[in-house]
Order: sequence, then structure tokens, then C-alpha cells
Amino acid sequence: MNVPKELMYTKSHEWVKTVDDTTVMVGLTDYAQDALGDLVFVNLPEPGDDVAAGEAFSDVESVKAVSDVLSPVTGQVEEINEELLDSPESVNQSPYDAWFIKVKDVSGKEELMDGEAYEAYLETL
Repeated sequence: MNVPKELMYTKSHEWVKTVDDTTVMVGLTDYAQDALGDLVFVNLPEPGDDVAAGEAFSDVESVKAVSDVLSPVTGQVEEINEELLDSPESVNQSPYDAWFIKVKDVSGKEELMDGEAYEAYLETL
């Protein structure tokens, strides 16, 4: 399982990449995309929408089921990855490049796990 060390993680299998002091990118981990199976649809919020840590901001549909994507942080959606709307399978092909949203005015990052902690968590599943 691929777990880049420079990212932060949640127990619900989202990753967070820091863009700058107040902005992050959010996506699904390699573990999540593998567990979900082939994605066929991604529903994204609108820029300007507020997101709250632990609450759903998106959902993804796979050949198996529809699953919520939870926000790892609180803030406001600055940008969405519109490429996912046309190519949801890119999450399966390259989960750490296929970001869902950029969030600005971020709070709650201190609750996230680093790569080592996330790998240890995966071993308990």
C-alpha cells in the first residue's frame, strides 16, 4: 500500500497535502480507492462551500456502492478538481495525484495522522 510520508491522513482514509499556511488539498488514499473498487462517478461541492472536519463534502460511486468522502479539515472550498467529474477512474489510477478539493482558511490539521501513524493504523484493520 502506497503511503507518501509528506502527506497527512485520517482514519476515514482521506489524505491532506499542505499547499501553504492556510490552504490544503484533499483526496482519497490508496487504501480507500482499493477498498472502493473502480470509481464510476464523483460528486464534488461548489467553490465557496464550507466544509467541516468529519462531515461529508463529496460522494463517490463505484461498481460496488456509493460512499461519502469526509472532510479531514474545516474551511472553505477554494477550488475543485473538475477533471474528476469526467475521469473518476483517475482516483483508482493515481490516488495521490487525483485531489478532490482545495480548502482555504483551514483549521483542524492537528487532528491528522502523519504517514507513519497512518501506516500503523492500516496494520490494525
